[in-house]
Amino acid sequence: MHDRLGAAQEVDPTYEDEGFVVVHDVVEPEWLATAIAEATAICRGLRGDIDGAVPTDERDDDAVVLARNLCIHFPHKISAPMRDLARHPAVVDALVEVIGPNVKHVQSMLFIKAPGKAGQAWHQDESHIPTRDRSLTAVWLALDDATVDNGCLWVVPGSHRRGVLYPTRDRPDARFDGTPEAHGFPHRADEAVPVELPTGAALIFDGYLLHRSLPNRSTHPRRALVNHYMSAESLLPWFPPRDGEPMGTLDHRDILLVAGEDPHGAKGTVDIMPPRLRPEPSVAPPARSRA
Repeated sequence: MHDRLGAAQEVDPTYEDEGFVVVHDVVEPEWLATAIAEATAICRGLRGDIDGAVPTDERDDDAVVLARNLCIHFPHKISAPMRDLARHPAVVDALVEVIGPNVKHVQSMLFIKAPGKAGQAWHQDESHIPTRDRSLTAVWLALDDATVDNGCLWVVPGSHRRGVLYPTRDRPDARFDGTPEAHGFPHRADEAVPVELPTGAALIFDGYLLHRSLPNRSTHPRRALVNHYMSAESLLPWFPPRDGEPMGTLDHRDILLVAGEDPHGAKGTVDIMPPRLRPEPSVAPPARSRA
């Protein structure tokens, strides 16, 4: 497992070569305690509406409430602590090394993988959030210890280097949450490695890196906050052209600047992505598997 980026303001060669790096102790214990409490408040509906969320009863146990929510998109829209975590100084310092001096935040996801919950099939984040310059970078922050048993991430080291986005397909598999599966890539299953993280550590990885997770086969939850960032200098053509706007100048502006300057700041920002709950498969996961 690859450790912290170097102290100098330059990208660790292992990150360039393998597409990921682990940074330990990214956030302090008090930040973690706040984030964990905030995750429960969000799932209880105490921070605002979430499209697709199941109404909760104040008599419901916290574990029951959390288990109803596998992945909530854009929690930073309704939670100040989640916004603060997205621009935490230690996170931003690492991003500046990887991306450059100007960095914008484009998406947040709160994963609450309760016991028995599904994982995600092989995919590349850049397939879902396209950048013009391949600068998409994820920061996967462990709010609980992430282990093989409870569904940590698996990555294929070096799979980002070709700069190829592999085709995706829908392939029903109860182990996974319905995310389209990448296929046709020139990597073997035995090239994948698990990235187990202690609470408070972060996995930073390239938007082209192939990764997946398996179901939580433990008796403990695996909570994580995942944020996506990119160069503020690059346009983000996340959605098809609207109102006759050409694809070449399309720029999704529902963003949060976290470092440096936004060369496109004169366009302003918009709030168009509402918090939503990702739908889940209705079939229970099969017997335990670590492949």
